[in-house]
Amino acid sequence: MNRETTNPRDNILATAERLIYQNGIHATGIDLLVKTSGVARKTIYRHFANKEDVAAGALSARDIRWLAWFRAECDKVNTPHERILNMFTVLKNWFTSAEYRGCAFINTAGEVSDSSDPVRQIARRHKQKLLDYIFELTRQLNTEQPLDLARQLFLLVEGAITMSRVMGDSNAADDAKSVAQLLLKQVL
Repeated sequence: MNRETTNPRDNILATAERLIYQNGIHATGIDLLVKTSGVARKTIYRHFANKEDVAAGALSARDIRWLAWFRAECDKVNTPHERILNMFTVLKNWFTSAEYRGCAFINTAGEVSDSSDPVRQIARRHKQKLLDYIFELTRQLNTEQPLDLARQLFLLVEGAITMSRVMGDSNAADDAKSVAQLLLKQVL
């Protein structure tokens, strides 16, 4: 999911995204962004009004990129049933990657207490898009209650992400996949 860029604005966003994911929003100041990106403070403020604007832009870019990556990886198998189960294999591979630091959206939403803050809104939209993708898959199963099933599977995905990061549980995705298999057997 890494990206290279020579455009100053894109460089700022890519660097901010990386720093925020590694350190959090509060620990990622403009001074660190200047130092790490090699972009002058004046250039940053030419493109963004403030640090919060940079953070929102970086998270919006990550939302698009992460969901495209996740969907492409999950869709490498053929049927909706296989794609649902493959979500947990994709998650496990992500959890064991060197750059894994948990979910950027859970992490950053946890740093912001105001539910109307742009960061929280971006996190909410990201989670809704993930739920929408799962619902798209469950609708293709021709089950009686595809939204209920999607919400249950979404909880398994989110729970696996949280367990892997907070508890350091390397089996979280496997455990969630086992429960998903039981859910699917129940409705199919």
